[in-house]
Amino acid sequence: MDTSFICDLPSGPLDSHRRNVSFDWKKLKLVFEKPQLLKLKLKIWNTLEEDPLFQRFDEEPTTQEQKRIAALQLQQFRKYKFMPISTNKAFVKDRARCLMSINEALAVVCPAVSVKQAIGVYLFQNTLTTLGTERHQHIIEELWNQQVALSALALTEVAHGSDAKNMRTTATYDQETEEFVINTPDFQAAKCWVGNLGKTCTMVLLFAQLYTGGQCFGLHAFVVPVRDPKTLLPYPGLIIGDIGEKIGLNGIDNGFVMFQNYRIPRQNLLNRVADVTKDGDYESSFTEPGKLLGAALENLSAGRVGIMQEGSNNLINAVTIAVRYAALRTQFGSDNGPEVPIIEYQLHQWRLFPYVSAAAVLKIFTTSLTDDYLNAVEMSNTDTAIDNLREMISEIHAIISATKPLITWTCLHAIQECREACGGHGYLKAARFGDLRSTVDPCVSYEGDNNVLLQQTSNWLLRQWSSVINHNTTHSPLKTCSFLTNCNEILSKRFAGSSVRHVKTVAFVTQTYEWLITYLLKNTHQKQSELLTTQCKFTARNNSQVYKAAPLSKAYGEYVALKYYWNHINEHVEADLRSILGTLGLLYGLSCLDKHLVYLLQGNYGNGSLVNYIQDAILELCNEMKKCAVSVTDALAPPDFVINSVLGKADGKLYDNIQAEFFNNPNAMSRPTWWREIKLDDNPNLKLMSKL
Repeated sequence: MDTSFICDLPSGPLDSHRRNVSFDWKKLKLVFEKPQLLKLKLKIWNTLEEDPLFQRFDEEPTTQEQKRIAALQLQQFRKYKFMPISTNKAFVKDRARCLMSINEALAVVCPAVSVKQAIGVYLFQNTLTTLGTERHQHIIEELWNQQVALSALALTEVAHGSDAKNMRTTATYDQETEEFVINTPDFQAAKCWVGNLGKTCTMVLLFAQLYTGGQCFGLHAFVVPVRDPKTLLPYPGLIIGDIGEKIGLNGIDNGFVMFQNYRIPRQNLLNRVADVTKDGDYESSFTEPGKLLGAALENLSAGRVGIMQEGSNNLINAVTIAVRYAALRTQFGSDNGPEVPIIEYQLHQWRLFPYVSAAAVLKIFTTSLTDDYLNAVEMSNTDTAIDNLREMISEIHAIISATKPLITWTCLHAIQECREACGGHGYLKAARFGDLRSTVDPCVSYEGDNNVLLQQTSNWLLRQWSSVINHNTTHSPLKTCSFLTNCNEILSKRFAGSSVRHVKTVAFVTQTYEWLITYLLKNTHQKQSELLTTQCKFTARNNSQVYKAAPLSKAYGEYVALKYYWNHINEHVEADLRSILGTLGLLYGLSCLDKHLVYLLQGNYGNGSLVNYIQDAILELCNEMKKCAVSVTDALAPPDFVINSVLGKADGKLYDNIQAEFFNNPNAMSRPTWWREIKLDDNPNLKLMSKL
């Protein structure tokens, strides 16, 4: 395994922690990152570190200045052409994986710029590729060659976000002119939160209700020019504006738009799955509008995968900062003894190390799932009939709908815990936790609200349960729930261990999750069946979420992440690294099960002893992690330029770095310009003179 391209870490106070491990942190890094993609990321980070436009600011720019800088940075980043591949080639997995890695590398440095690029270039191109046809190919070419300034996706409306089918923007076909006439009936139907629309984009991919011949055929996608690319002024018939300052990510110009009898050519309808003829006849390969909408919205999975990648990387940044700080920060100690690094304290380990294990598991899971997702996309874009493809796409959608919430919530909670674990210094802007938090915060809402996505997972699992009951089979090509065919045997099992060592195994974690998921799934099905005797399907689903369907989806997401993780370790990892990776997997699995103990007790899977064993095992694993936590985060972490934290530098010179931050921040030691406004009147009793 060639690790020569990975730079050595600077020598310093963290050396004592790095010498304590039995594994090579560089080899471990290549478990978390594919070598070729890591080389690409390092190239990008080195390039951006040398570019003055990408240097950090001493003071926070104004909102408008952030938007200007982000626009310039995106323009510059695209000029580098880190992967100059012609877009007229077929959509292939390697190309897509490379594009995702490029945006991953950008996201941890400039998250706002990454979102602008992901929405305005990659997601727009992907949507045109998957939902469009040859008549839209020239748009893809123009966007790739930067002949189109930037694009956007206009889906969410002021009064509708998750409930896409009830959005009210209309596109009515005019047979005489062969055009669609787009209208916004009122402000509640205005498209909003559209990234890039506020100031910069010249074209949007609009989702609107298609009308022809007096009939509505549901939500469809249209390419809509919105601004003159030479002047960036809106075209007549449009009201476009910026929605204003947000909690964070203000480099993204989120906008709103209203249409007033705005006309576009018939050919601007993305027509791979449905089209309107010149005469106004509607033609579709789907007989049900809901299925067509599903096909259109499944394209958003690419964005969700990107959010998962971004979340796992931000989680890595947070735990790296907190662990390096914990290894260096000393506080208290036994009587007359030296102060102890806070990483030695059990409570501190319990607060941080489960998140370190989560960073490792979720990083490997996201990378592996991305490969499966891209395989499915590649297969779906061929003309060859493939067995179980539709079932595979549905399963991947269910997985993503569970794990996008899992990763973004885990990351958000971890950032807060890491901030608190770094005490007052963690509240410094230069510590970076504030920026990480504001970056991750919107991820729980956009590209699918987390709680709504969980319902899509539970609905898919309930369909599998019905299939098991009626036919003793599941529609699970990836085998993430194939164990359900043994549901009776699984539910009959009880924990029979008699010590902590009986829960510190992969077999225990796996079997316990299979029992938990089966138990929750059976209970959710029973609850909904009872409610359906007096309620409609919508109400029955709504009234079985809190303690049934939602915990089911969360447990399933954790189980799938662990399943991918352990499969990867067993198939692709050298023996000398399996011990530490096994510890990380067990710590993550048991920490997650710790949150589900009420259901294990409720279903009589175990008793108080099981609770004690799981909690004791977590503490034992945390203690085992103590000596290697720094090296594990070294293997996960990007370079200092990316982490960008005064508390988390690889050199370990914590207090030197804090001193430099204190001394060198703008106006650190200057008298404020407004000092006269607060000065006291002359008072002889207050005139104190220095004796030096």
